[in-house]
Amino acid sequence: MEFAHHEMSLLHQWHLWQTGERSKPGLPISLEDKCRQAFIRTHVKSSDLQKDVLTELIFIGVNPVEEFIAQSGYRLDALVEVNGIAVEVDGPSHFIRKKPNEWTLLKRRLVPANDGIPIVSVPYWDWNKLGGDQSRKQQYLRPLLGLSK
Repeated sequence: MEFAHHEMSLLHQWHLWQTGERSKPGLPISLEDKCRQAFIRTHVKSSDLQKDVLTELIFIGVNPVEEFIAQSGYRLDALVEVNGIAVEVDGPSHFIRKKPNEWTLLKRRLVPANDGIPIVSVPYWDWNKLGGDQSRKQQYLRPLLGLSK
C-alpha cells in the first residue's frame, strides 16, 4: 500500500502517540522510518515573528538552536541548550480564538512525552504588545525561560 507524503506524516504522529502515550505497538518497522522521514521533510518557513524572537534570544545570551529537530522528528522553532527548553513562536495559524489548535496541542503533548523537552510558547498577541522595545521583549523572555534578570 502506498501513502502520500501528508498521510505518512500523519501516520508518524499517530505512531508517536501510540507508542509514547499509550505504550502500544505502533507502525511496522518497515514503515516507521519512512513516515518519520516524511514528517521531518515537511516544509517549514520561518516567519518574521519567529526571526524577531530568535534575535532577542541571542541578545539575552542563550544562543538558541534554530529549527531544532527533536528525536521524535518534531521541528522546534528554537532550543535553548543551556536549560533544554524549546521555544515555540506561535503565530495566528496556531490558534482558534486565542486557544491552541489541535496540531499545536498535539505537539505540546508529544514533544515533552517523547523527547523530554519542555516547550514554552510565545503567542503572537503577547509579542506584538511589546512593540519594538528590545528591553521589554527581553524582560518577557527571561522569566519564560527561567532565567534571572
